[in-house]
Amino acid sequence: MKIIALESSAVTASVAVAEDEKLLAQSFQNSGLTHSATLMPMAADLLKNTGLTLEEMDVVAVAAGPGSFTGVRIGVAAAKGLAWPGDKPCAPCSTLESMAWQCAHVGGGICAAMDARRSQVYCARFRAENGVLTRLTPDRAMGLDQLAEEVRASGRAQTLVGDGAHLVREALEGAGLPCALMPPHLLYQTAWGVARCALRMAQAGELVSAAAMAPSYHRLSQAERERLSAQKRGEADSE
Repeated sequence: MKIIALESSAVTASVAVAEDEKLLAQSFQNSGLTHSATLMPMAADLLKNTGLTLEEMDVVAVAAGPGSFTGVRIGVAAAKGLAWPGDKPCAPCSTLESMAWQCAHVGGGICAAMDARRSQVYCARFRAENGVLTRLTPDRAMGLDQLAEEVRASGRAQTLVGDGAHLVREALEGAGLPCALMPPHLLYQTAWGVARCALRMAQAGELVSAAAMAPSYHRLSQAERERLSAQKRGEADSE
């Protein structure tokens, strides 16, 4: 099964082509340019350089969230654009699960985390055994103290991955809990992790159409929060 995968949920952008668990090619960029300017050209160049075509891809995968609201929207829109002409099945992958696949070979407890601001992280915990992930929690936004208590109750040392991993390490070490960061080249999200997550979804029958694919933010955007707050203040003033 050939999969083209897109990752634009945070600062970096990447595109990968994989066949089952084998990475055929990956392009990674951390140039500061906007994802809207880089992601589709990266996909086109990657296919050209590998001698492959979009028609040969069996699945279009994307990191569908959580993550940057703008980055996730760009990634999902790009994946829809790739999938729609050929009616390709799509894998809207969890950004957190995709990162966890990058360290499934380590074994034991894995905590994937992204900085959600406001003293919170987007996080999910997994157990890895013989290169296979088992999800232990849903993706969610939660406070660091709450996460530390959850880890304490699990009784497992944690391998940390994601751009929120340093925040989690500080919280866990402050609570006297054992943990370790993945090395720098495996710490942040990559399109290969998205492709590996997509393979799991395909095997589980969880693929969707391009029309049905949608971002999964797990929290209201700042603009939406401010709008609701203003609405509540207006209602209070009118009483």
